[in-house]
Amino acid sequence: MKTLSTRKLLSVLSLATMILVVTTTVAQEEQPYLTSDELPNAVYWLPAPAQPGSSQFMYDISQYYWGKEQRLDTARANKAIQEAQYEVIDMARQFSKAFGMDISPKKTPAIYHLLERGILTIRLSATKPKATYMRTRPYAYFNEHTLVPEEEEELRTNGSYPSGHTVRGWGMALILCEINPEAQDELLKLGYEWGQSRVIAGFHWQSDVDASRMLAAACYASLHTCEAFLKDLSAAKKEFMLLKKSRM
Repeated sequence: MKTLSTRKLLSVLSLATMILVVTTTVAQEEQPYLTSDELPNAVYWLPAPAQPGSSQFMYDISQYYWGKEQRLDTARANKAIQEAQYEVIDMARQFSKAFGMDISPKKTPAIYHLLERGILTIRLSATKPKATYMRTRPYAYFNEHTLVPEEEEELRTNGSYPSGHTVRGWGMALILCEINPEAQDELLKLGYEWGQSRVIAGFHWQSDVDASRMLAAACYASLHTCEAFLKDLSAAKKEFMLLKKSRM
């Protein structure tokens, strides 16, 4: 029977202690790291969405038809449907492969806790521009169905600009890249595709998605001014390294 080395045993014990401490914290209701008023105000610094008849809007229309063409690829269409998920637990499951490790409240409590609070914060940044512009979504503009018809009625009265799903997806990619830089290419690829899936599904214009990536990046920079975020980020990095060592 093989015995654990002292070093590996200490890593396992350290990880078990961390999981116990973080699990207790996660059991409490998650709160954003920053309020919407503390985040960059996209209504001020991002341009307003393109207006019908403008050259920018023609690009959005062109990309809408591009998205419909992508639906002919069954695998890509199914991917767009899967990426219509917006709850952190469902997103974490889909980002796990690119991250190189299963992400869940039980297996990676510190990482999951950071994602919960981080994504909750980043998504707040879309609230003001959505309410200000109340841009009509492409499927409503063309009176056509999306790849996820059961969500159409609810989202019809939710502004198209910017894309909340893209803000979440790009935000999650950025957070996970900082925890595991070696996986950055796969994570950023998935984060990018997450946004394009909203164009393919028919829920967003391309300019909604493009603006959302900028917004998520701006908010992620703001998170680095928050002491609570930096503390949780440090704990997530430590958890990742311990888990990585325990698998060696």
